Amino acid sequence: MDLKIKGKYALITGGTHGIGRAIALSLADEGCNVAVCSRDKDRVEKTISELKAKGVDCLGIQADVMNSGDIEKTIKSVTDKWGTIHILINNVGGGGRWGSEIVEETKESVWMEVYEKNVLAAIRFTNLAIPFMRKQKWGRVVTITSIFGREGGGRPWFAMAKTAQTAMMKALAKKHYLSEENITFNSVAPGAIMIPDTGWEKMLKENPKELEEFIKNELPLGRLGKPEEIADVVAFMCSEKASLLNGASVPVDGGQSSSML
Repeated sequence: MDLKIKGKYALITGGTHGIGRAIALSLADEGCNVAVCSRDKDRVEKTISELKAKGVDCLGIQADVMNSGDIEKTIKSVTDKWGTIHILINNVGGGGRWGSEIVEETKESVWMEVYEKNVLAAIRFTNLAIPFMRKQKWGRVVTITSIFGREGGGRPWFAMAKTAQTAMMKALAKKHYLSEENITFNSVAPGAIMIPDTGWEKMLKENPKELEEFIKNELPLGRLGKPEEIADVVAFMCSEKASLLNGASVPVDGGQSSSML
């Protein structure tokens, strides 16, 4: 299927590892020119090499999204190089395993850091990208949230932040002046995804029986998801084929979540 986004310019935040990297590569496969940002210089360089191998123009920026100046630097680097931005993927985030299962033992700083890394970073990137999308009367903003941004569960600070991201995309989608200019705002809500150097891999190594029980009890497909399975949905959301998709929160979880909506 031709998604009709060849030649578009895309920025993926946290785009050098896991789901972000998979999205970067998937968009490159569709002919998008891709920029990625990450704190890790080595990962930036490795991902850029992978993108160049696909024959697209690409840009790597070392940036810390907890620093608003770095966010401004990232958008400026992209627009200085390409003049615009068509697609923004708010992927950077985290915090699902931060803090303690005992809520009152978790410091307030954890709540604030998770909120800033997920919500404030997405707000800042989105606000800076919208003017370019309005000028060209076309844009796609997709935010990577979580099934815990759609239903109860998870650690409260993470669920709160992911719910806020989901609400942000929905509220922006309801702004007529943006939607009428062919700018859409959607979110993708992953379930349990196996990503190297994350909690699931740690559990696999340290307590495989616990992971086996989790998969048996919670995952109808009988397996964890793969980053590429999230990326393929995101690529479709960014396409002309998804022009009517606006304000949606799409779970990509193999049936893990229980929400009817």
